[in-house]
Amino acid sequence: MTTAVDYSSQEYFDKMTAYWRAANYISVGQLYLLDNPLLKRPLKDTDVKYHPIGHWGTIAGQNFIYTHLNRVINKYDLNMFYIEGPGHGGQVMVSNSYLDGTYSDIYPRISQDEEGMKHLFKQFSFPGGVASHASAQTPGSIHEGGELGYALSHATGAILDNPDVIAAVVTGDGETETGPLAASWFSNTFINPIHDGAILPIVHMNGFKISNPTILSRKSDEDLTKYFEGLGWDPYFVEGDDADKLNPVMAKTLDTAIEKIKAIQKHARETGDETMPHWPVIIVRTPKGWTGPKTWDGEPIEGSFRAHQIPIPVDSGDMQHADDLVSWLKSYKPEELFDENGKLIPELAALPPKGDKRMAANPITNGGIDPKPLVLPDYTKYALDNTEHGKQVKQDMIIWSDYLRDLIKLNPTNFRIFGPDETMSNRLYSLFEVTNRQWMEPIHEPADQYLAPSGRIIDSQLSEHQSEGFNEGYTLTGRHGLFTSYEAFLRVVDSMITQHFKWIRKASEEPWHKAYPSLNVVSTSTSFQQDHNGYTHQDPGILTHVAEKKAEFIREYLPADANSLLAVSPLLFGSQNTVNILISSKQPRPQFYSIEEATVLAQNGLKRIDWASNDDGVEPDLVMAAAGTEPNMESLAAINLLHDAFPELKIRFINVVDLLKLRSPEIDPRGFSEDEFDQIFTKDKPILFAYHGFEGLIRDIWFTRHNHNIMIHGYREEGDITTPFDMRVVNELDRYHLAKDAISHVPGYEQKAAAFIQKMDDTLQYHHDYIREHGEDIPEVLDWVWKPIK
Repeated sequence: MTTAVDYSSQEYFDKMTAYWRAANYISVGQLYLLDNPLLKRPLKDTDVKYHPIGHWGTIAGQNFIYTHLNRVINKYDLNMFYIEGPGHGGQVMVSNSYLDGTYSDIYPRISQDEEGMKHLFKQFSFPGGVASHASAQTPGSIHEGGELGYALSHATGAILDNPDVIAAVVTGDGETETGPLAASWFSNTFINPIHDGAILPIVHMNGFKISNPTILSRKSDEDLTKYFEGLGWDPYFVEGDDADKLNPVMAKTLDTAIEKIKAIQKHARETGDETMPHWPVIIVRTPKGWTGPKTWDGEPIEGSFRAHQIPIPVDSGDMQHADDLVSWLKSYKPEELFDENGKLIPELAALPPKGDKRMAANPITNGGIDPKPLVLPDYTKYALDNTEHGKQVKQDMIIWSDYLRDLIKLNPTNFRIFGPDETMSNRLYSLFEVTNRQWMEPIHEPADQYLAPSGRIIDSQLSEHQSEGFNEGYTLTGRHGLFTSYEAFLRVVDSMITQHFKWIRKASEEPWHKAYPSLNVVSTSTSFQQDHNGYTHQDPGILTHVAEKKAEFIREYLPADANSLLAVSPLLFGSQNTVNILISSKQPRPQFYSIEEATVLAQNGLKRIDWASNDDGVEPDLVMAAAGTEPNMESLAAINLLHDAFPELKIRFINVVDLLKLRSPEIDPRGFSEDEFDQIFTKDKPILFAYHGFEGLIRDIWFTRHNHNIMIHGYREEGDITTPFDMRVVNELDRYHLAKDAISHVPGYEQKAAAFIQKMDDTLQYHHDYIREHGEDIPEVLDWVWKPIK
């Protein structure tokens, strides 16, 4: 017969305090020690690291929180996991996963004994070891501890469509000063208590950053209550520096918070009431550097910014104060916590949850609770009939929205779309035939549109950080997402995308990690049509930024029309462990490619376009290539101009969709071989490459290839509020600039091309004058339709 546990008894709290001391001991040991982990002999210089690196300030407070979360998991049988927001505090998750056995389960070399403890200490923030913050190597983590501000966003993405999960999110009070974290308090607007889980934010208020006080810590409880209540939260406060006195207060507060979460969910799920609740938030005030040295060299350490990193100066080259380090470590009484072999004593080992109930072992943190691949619609069913190339004008995103609509229908619980108030602007109209925007605040009819407490779209907060954070949290927990944003403002979150890439790269190196669904980022409202937003909304640099990352994990797709966009879709939604950047137009554009051609483009990455080329059986005089919607259209228009003027000119036209396959296999394992590349682009013929982004990326790609006879026309940082075609003209990505530059570089045409070049210049001047008089593009552009070549 199992004896019931009294989770509020003094005996239980005493065991918790001892367990907390063990976590603190393990955490300090990781900072300083190479050997002698249980201090069985006097400390020598060879026992201490050459250069201890890491952070102490937040550790003891988080260990205290973690210990109490273990208690409520046991008491209420919770499905809970931990997100560590305060940056460099990696010992917290390492120490606690070591004590509950998860770390040793995954890394048997780090065994729960003296030898394993030695390895655990040595590897921390050490060459060949582990980072000083939570990382992909850390069991139980889905949140990188480097760049601050995304803890609540990631947590929210994780609990969407996971109704039984609670994300315990510890945010540092310094972290709360960041823009993304401040904005993420609005996450409660999107959490439905019926279909979603819950987040339990815990603000660890320890008063200081690196060398300054934190703003939030200087606010009174009264002001903080007003702040959080105004944001729709129900705040609770815990404060103290004596664990024995604090235990019953923290326990009661956490019990209250968990019971409130359960009551909210029970009421909503039994009654169908989807009114936005006021979820609890806990503010825990403990000293920075709690339980560490009180003072050093006459200055306060505990309770000051000086506790932030390494509190006392001890290393293998300076053992002057080694006795102070030993005194600090022995203050946790390790002889009472670990047996002679370095194993946690049984009564303490019994405290944490077991099996998958351990936060570090929760399946949600390793690829998701029940991950499933998406059921994909047959993209060919949405295809346009482009038998007459370029005759039909459609908006790519509208066509794609039919596909996405049915993707939602086929995957009602594991696919979501995120964005900063731009789903409608991005022309994804058909989505609203099957779903609304999820929104828990009041809805005012008829002014509001497509808002409801349940929906597969979350785009009602004007924050790229939130949208990207939700998308990351959703995919890191095994589901599938799509984040759409105006192209220029993807740069707002390019560092988030970088951090996600680094996460999946490092996770892929760990055999215990499951693969993640790919992160899908869609760039719309692109630089080459900003007729009312102008220069401020132009920046295709996300392509260059992401291309600089490790090639195996990066894809960049530039479909030229709706069929190409459809054909790329299975590559986005069926892939794993990549960051997929998709550039797509939402403007009316001629549609050129059959679905069969589009399929080849998507699968092979590029294709010689037969109906736009006339080099059959002969060497081309000129190779023209295009990547992107406007580059493709303008290149084809330039081909028409060139063939009209020089019918004998042999042109090979290549459309490129999978941009990075152009790279050498030495750089990108998917890249075309030298022979394949030369077969497509020749070894010496002039190449004109029309490209959507900054030209430097194409120069880098071509640097390792044989044929350097290339002219690149891309975005040249020019623009204004002007007509769509003029946006291309000012960047010299228009048909007239392309045609005259191309013919200027074809051998033998230096004299023959003079009149043609003058005609192009005259037309550009005509265009310049015309738009300034009429406010629209010249008829020659507006009325242009692809003319088949003979």
